Amino acid sequence: MTREPLSLTKPDAPRRGAGSRTIVPALAAALGLASLFGAGATRATAAPSLLMDLPSGMVLYEDDATRPWFPASLTKLMTTYVALRATQDGRISMATPLRVSARAAAAPPSKMGFRPGTLVTLGDALKILMVKSANDVSITVAEGISGSVEAFAAEMNAEAARLGMRQSHFVNPNGLPNPQHYTSARDIALLVRGLYLGFPQYAGLFNIGALELGGKVMNNHNNLLGRYPGADGMKTGFTCAAGFNVAATATQGGRKLVAVVLGAPNVALRTVKAAALFDRGFAGVDRPMAPISALPLQGGAPPDIGASVCRNRGPAIAAFSAENERLIAPLEAASAQAFASTQGASFYDSSALSRVSPMATRIAFVPPPSFEPVPIRIAGYEAPARGAAAEDDDGASAARLPAAAAAAKRAAKPEPRHAQKTRVHIVPKHAKSKAHAPSIVKIIEEDDAPKAKGKAKGAAHAKPEPAPRGKAAQAVKGKGTGQGTGKGAAKPTQASARKPQV
Repeated sequence: MTREPLSLTKPDAPRRGAGSRTIVPALAAALGLASLFGAGATRATAAPSLLMDLPSGMVLYEDDATRPWFPASLTKLMTTYVALRATQDGRISMATPLRVSARAAAAPPSKMGFRPGTLVTLGDALKILMVKSANDVSITVAEGISGSVEAFAAEMNAEAARLGMRQSHFVNPNGLPNPQHYTSARDIALLVRGLYLGFPQYAGLFNIGALELGGKVMNNHNNLLGRYPGADGMKTGFTCAAGFNVAATATQGGRKLVAVVLGAPNVALRTVKAAALFDRGFAGVDRPMAPISALPLQGGAPPDIGASVCRNRGPAIAAFSAENERLIAPLEAASAQAFASTQGASFYDSSALSRVSPMATRIAFVPPPSFEPVPIRIAGYEAPARGAAAEDDDGASAARLPAAAAAAKRAAKPEPRHAQKTRVHIVPKHAKSKAHAPSIVKIIEEDDAPKAKGKAKGAAHAKPEPAPRGKAAQAVKGKGTGQGTGKGAAKPTQASARKPQV
């Protein structure tokens, strides 16, 4: 049974208010969510989420926050915690060179592709973990500190117990799928708090927008950085079994909040939900209710949601979108009231509206930020061939197959031409105007969930022809050429160019 969210404002927060029908449907159209208001969007499928005040550890909002879940690359936060603890204890320093082993080099993507014997300092390795989320570097850190992956996993579990992470168990340093590797939103929030309070001098690790190595720039997968006001961390993760996860932090007016979102069906909806949680916390919609340690724990095994994330995503998108709408509704009601009181019902000013409208309703349209990359240097490093490491953020696709089969699949897959510059021009049916199209294109480009396999490139870029009339219209409809409205009408879909996932 799914528990109701823990929030002082829960009884007064309508699941769908009058104000939520104004901006949210437009946002849903921009995300390509035609079924946002469908009957299948039920609370029963809501994924875990939590909002916490970081200094005090008080919970502002939670929904299934103690439900066991696969962490994916959020695991690398615990890898970083153990590494920082080792530096604090004097066992290692940030300047210590770590040698890449054959085991590390054989790790599935996402990876840096370092050859065995390559030396990487711990400081550079941790930067790579937070930005690139490289699985081979995770193993290099584990072996460099503890001697082996297994010994390092034992240290991870010991530190987790010390932090009070009672629902977590780790078997590797990167988060590649394993039934015995799990956590919860509650435990991730405790880990985030432990990192900031225990190692404040290293807070900058979690706010790096991009790295540069060998002339190649690697951008952070956290779409909140540079988009949400005050966002300053920290890590994303994805596997088919876990969905799209994020642990994020933001600071406004001297307050620092932690938002954890697990199991999102795509990047865009994950970003919107995290922004909505921050909006609610900073606006005072949700107020401190109980310490995180007081949350009642749930038992059971973590669910594998691969079928609803990597195959049939429609129902999950509808349900997650409805949950986002419910979170945003009280914010929009308050912003509409504030806008009306300052401008009057008969006066429209777009800049004034943007100042009072929730960031969650606008973040999808914010252009990608341009970060000054932080340079790192690896002796003897040569950038891998184009496309060699363009895989999932934590090797999700490779992890679902035996190693040999996964390697064969990657080798047989043709390299997409200009994959990083793919543009799919689709004007949503419910968009207010074609002016929204450029923003919508970027959203589609950033949605790194598995793409539809239809041959949509030509249809996506083709200009629609004027609709025929009279007998011509009947002839077109009868032939099913896709220009009419009959059963043969063609529907543009997303391009299937493969890109690194988050």
